[in-house]
Amino acid sequence: MIEKRLYGYAAIFDTPDEIIKAAEEVRNEGYKKFDVHSPYPIHGMPKAMNLPPSKLGYAALIFGLTGAITALLITFWISAVDYPLIIGGKPFFSFPAYVPVIFEVTVLSASIATVVTMLFIIFKFPNNSHPLNDTEYMKKVSSDKYGIVIQANDDIFDDSKVVRLFEKLGSKEIIPIYFDNNEINKSIQLLEPKFLLFLVLVSAVTSGLTYFTLNKLLYMPPFSWMMEQSKLNPQHTSNIFKDRFGMRTPVEGTVARGHMPFMFKDKPEEAGKYLVNPLPVSKSVLQLGQKKYDIYCSPCHGYYGEGDSRLRGQFPNPPSLHTEKLKTWSDGRFFYVITEGQNIMPSYSTQLTADERWAIVHYIRVLQRSLNARETDLQ
Repeated sequence: MIEKRLYGYAAIFDTPDEIIKAAEEVRNEGYKKFDVHSPYPIHGMPKAMNLPPSKLGYAALIFGLTGAITALLITFWISAVDYPLIIGGKPFFSFPAYVPVIFEVTVLSASIATVVTMLFIIFKFPNNSHPLNDTEYMKKVSSDKYGIVIQANDDIFDDSKVVRLFEKLGSKEIIPIYFDNNEINKSIQLLEPKFLLFLVLVSAVTSGLTYFTLNKLLYMPPFSWMMEQSKLNPQHTSNIFKDRFGMRTPVEGTVARGHMPFMFKDKPEEAGKYLVNPLPVSKSVLQLGQKKYDIYCSPCHGYYGEGDSRLRGQFPNPPSLHTEKLKTWSDGRFFYVITEGQNIMPSYSTQLTADERWAIVHYIRVLQRSLNARETDLQ
């Protein structure tokens, strides 16, 4: 017959005030190894028990710093050693850019490692047995009672003295708690075969489900509907058309939304007759016209429209914008040339908006007026 081994003596109380008083008296008597149990947290209990700060915070600090240093070294090695890449002119290791990553790894490491430490070191998981488990004492203090336990391994523990102390404090019930044989024989058993087998099974099931989900399930209907839909990817060949080009030009006559085709294509005379400059002459319009003229027109026509091209010798010289012929052109005629091009001059309809082209026309008028001023302009 196995002799029972005493874990400690437990006492039951009815109110929070009684358990706080009991905790203070037990502490004052000099007991060190005792604990209090209640259905909910009681304010002031740590002070009454004279509990020191939990050492779990130190574990969280160590694991957090370890995660931060690890993340710092990994990001430095990747960005500055293994795959150095200049992004936006910044140095290879731009520390501010990696602060969010380092912060997240720090928090994740501290939280997960602290929980693992609490489970495996303090609670001795996978050993989940304890002398108080499944006792009448624990059932009562989990519902509407309050209890205190003085462990038998306390330096000043004495059965009769503990019982008399509880009676003096007005305890409603005094219960001896004995060790379970499983608890006596077990300590931290991380290498227990059953627990290791459990971890292996969890890893195998998790890995199998992940592989099946990512490599098989997501390629089955309905997840594959969008992937297998009838479509033609850019730059891919097509068996529909004879030339096997998948990318097709728009059907002739197609008009894009929000875009009005130029109505005077190949009709310069009609454009000169019917097109009217819609922009009013203002300082902002002339500044816009000058800016666009200097960028797109001045390389060939010169800054003052005199045909003194900076590209002289590479292309035929363009005519001066101050000839009698061009001075008699209407705004619409200039707009037509800028839009459709003329001779070797290309179209600028894709580089310049309609308003920008009309603004250039206004600026050309300013240039013509500035070099052909009349006496009335000086008055």
